[in-house]
Amino acid sequence: MIPVTQTFLPPQEEFQAILREAWQAGWMTNRGTLVKRLEAQLQDYLGIAPPIATTNGTLPLQIALNLFGKGGEIITTPFSYVATTSSIIWQGCTPVFVDIHPDYFTIDETQIEAAITPRTTAILATHVYGNPCAVEEIEAIAKKHNLKVIYDAAHCFGVSYKGQSMFNFGDVSTCSFHATKLFHTGEGGMMVCPDTETYHQLFYRHNFGHKNQLEFHGLGINAKMSELQAAMGLAVLPYVASLIAARKKVVERYDTHLDFTRLRRLTLRPGTVWNYSYYPVVFESETALLQAEKALNNQQIYPRRYFYPGLHRLPYVQAQKLPVCDAVYKSVLCLPVYHEIETTLIHLICQTINSNK
Repeated sequence: MIPVTQTFLPPQEEFQAILREAWQAGWMTNRGTLVKRLEAQLQDYLGIAPPIATTNGTLPLQIALNLFGKGGEIITTPFSYVATTSSIIWQGCTPVFVDIHPDYFTIDETQIEAAITPRTTAILATHVYGNPCAVEEIEAIAKKHNLKVIYDAAHCFGVSYKGQSMFNFGDVSTCSFHATKLFHTGEGGMMVCPDTETYHQLFYRHNFGHKNQLEFHGLGINAKMSELQAAMGLAVLPYVASLIAARKKVVERYDTHLDFTRLRRLTLRPGTVWNYSYYPVVFESETALLQAEKALNNQQIYPRRYFYPGLHRLPYVQAQKLPVCDAVYKSVLCLPVYHEIETTLIHLICQTINSNK
């Protein structure tokens, strides 16, 4: 079976050597040496403010919304993973969907202001497939209307825009370190913010609200990363550059061998240095997509309709008509991309799609 992606596993002896430190210290959680080391290495590698490592990638969204959402309306994108919308509702806020850009697939910044009401407290946008949102325009809108900006940057490890890591934008930027991601800790995530007071607010919220063992700053939950997760991250991080290089070659082969007369690829926002984490293609119709998907499945190749359906079609939100998103989510398919995928398999995938459009 060929999945849409494959987890990179570092040499087991390297992982175990790092893990041995936790065994020797007898310290498995509560921000041990390995978690703090991983945070420091991530800060240095990515060129970002000090991150807060978490046990998954959804909790940072929930914590940021706990801080900024205030039970209000959150302007957001319908084209993202379900965690983006479910986190809004989980925190007692209301998602207000804005349609997406037809080329970049990120939230259409030109439609945000029309969606702002007196109840709006924040904008939660996703850098889709690692493609940056219009961050300058969104920042200007947020400042004009005194709103906070949260970015779901789950796909953005190693992505930069105009020379800056994507984690340097917004009031809070979040990331997933799920096993399917380019950089992973098995399961995990982080949140990043440039402001020291915001960092303090996020930090105590991710650690039960603790000030010390006997006092509390305020309400919090348990979002802490364990030493076991951090050990995996420390073992994976040295390989990220080579993983990106390998994925770039895969993407280039798709670019060369797919027939784009009736297909469309993702348009990257100018100024983006990409990480090649995903390879979405847009078919002329949902029928064409389903035909190609079936032909691939018949050969044990499993691409993914990522993201399907649009989040404005979830059963627990109020449905909206968003024509661009409706067209995109029905016709976009992510093809297999991972570091060890064979060239012959890429050619087979391309040949199958080219003959089934």
